[in-house]
Amino acid sequence: MTEKVLVVEDDLDIAQLIRVNLSELGIDITHCDDGEQAMQLALENDYSLMILDVMLPHVSGLDICRQVRDKKPQQAIIMLTAKNSETDRVLGLELGADDYMTKPFSVRELQARVRSQLRKVEILKQAIQSKPEESEKPLTIGSLVINQKNHNVIFENNTLDLTATEFELLLHLASHPNQVFSRSQLLESVWGYHHSGYEHTVNSHINRLRAKIEHDATSPSIVQTVWGVGYKFNPAGVSG
Repeated sequence: MTEKVLVVEDDLDIAQLIRVNLSELGIDITHCDDGEQAMQLALENDYSLMILDVMLPHVSGLDICRQVRDKKPQQAIIMLTAKNSETDRVLGLELGADDYMTKPFSVRELQARVRSQLRKVEILKQAIQSKPEESEKPLTIGSLVINQKNHNVIFENNTLDLTATEFELLLHLASHPNQVFSRSQLLESVWGYHHSGYEHTVNSHINRLRAKIEHDATSPSIVQTVWGVGYKFNPAGVSG
């Protein structure tokens, strides 16, 4: 089945570059250059992935990201930002983007990022369609239950509303309790690439994950920071 990707970019040269190079991967591209129209398309149609520019006419990419994430928690989103706009990158990630790329970007890197997100989408799709009897034994740590087959996480009897990337991040950390991972290692394991300068991606996802799993995100007891190194999952922080 051909994957459908919505490209929201008002620079027609960049949009054409994306269209041509993703078409090589057999992807069905829908292009939109207006924020208001993009919002409508994203909410009324099912796309495997959105590639979303920040600066758009009528409605900004950040507003689109926030509203789409609110209505469609599992929607995969890659933000496009200007090279010198760190604020936009951080905001985009905090509002729910799975990943971001800075312009100008290499075609090979774009294709790699897109493939990585589409792999996550396919895993999630298969998990949703799987039958209960096919489910693997969940990973259980105290009151935290991670069902890998159906991408379901229960913590203290409450189902957590995680994006596909947040799920992958939590699963990776929880599968290696007390092991410290650098940001570079997490980029490679969870996002499938390692490029210097994209550590914001990991930091923001850790913050989003903590907001959903920690009793006090400002003083985390489960997903902890090891200063100067990275992050670890602390099983002792999960109540039994």
